[in-house]
Amino acid sequence: MRLRRIFAAGAGTALIGVLALALTAGGTRSVAADQSAATAAPALEENPVPARQSWSFYGPFGKFDRAQLQRGYQVYHEVCSNCHSMKLVAFRDLTSSSGPAFSEDQVKALAATFKVKDGPNEAGDMFERPGRPSDYFPSPFPNPQAARAALGAAPPDMSVLAKARDIERGFPLFIVDAFTQYQEEGVDYIYALLNGYSKADNPNYNEYFPGHRIAMPPPLSDGVVDYTDGSPKTVPQYAKDVSAFLMWAAEPKLEARKSLGFAVIIYLVIFASLLYLVKKRIWAKVGPH
Repeated sequence: MRLRRIFAAGAGTALIGVLALALTAGGTRSVAADQSAATAAPALEENPVPARQSWSFYGPFGKFDRAQLQRGYQVYHEVCSNCHSMKLVAFRDLTSSSGPAFSEDQVKALAATFKVKDGPNEAGDMFERPGRPSDYFPSPFPNPQAARAALGAAPPDMSVLAKARDIERGFPLFIVDAFTQYQEEGVDYIYALLNGYSKADNPNYNEYFPGHRIAMPPPLSDGVVDYTDGSPKTVPQYAKDVSAFLMWAAEPKLEARKSLGFAVIIYLVIFASLLYLVKKRIWAKVGPH
């Protein structure tokens, strides 16, 4: 597939060059041809593959870093929640021992910083109130149309974003991933995207976004979130923390799943061994024919 893309790109570039020479020789090269040649180059540019990052939750024995998840929530709350919803996650989920592990009092205080629409009241009117631990993260916009009108495009919900986004690693890497338990393609992509704004004069250019033009300008900058645990207040650190938080939001039972999977593997190994021994014992009485 990659060879076909390279061949097609080379053929397209050669064809544009031949046409340009022909039009120049005849003295009839048009402005439309100049514009076509200028816009053809970005279309042939491919997206780089996001680099694999080191995550605490990688592998069959991986676990979430509680401090990192708490920092990631802070980044989401102070930056991402202004545009992105997380409608499948409830505030009380933040108390999970396999997640950020906030205390109940902390979650009550965190939930109260959000405004949640409720009602109707006795007069039949809807009203806003401070959030409660049982509430789900509210959307910053009442509907996708309002978000599109305000921002030009409706931002995606972040509840399962880390599992919804993916990258193609191709053959034979996707086979290797099945044995190494590499499942972090989505979170690697999010981290790369947040660090992919590489042109200061074009805030909508992102080298990892398909087509390299993203509606979201750079959401992070150094010092935008005030960490209190001494962690670096830099874009790479913010991106790493919020990416890990989004991974937890998308798969809050990751640690339980891995623990159960390991127990099942042990059970299957013991069960297979017992079946083999029983088979040997039964057929030992038959003897050779």
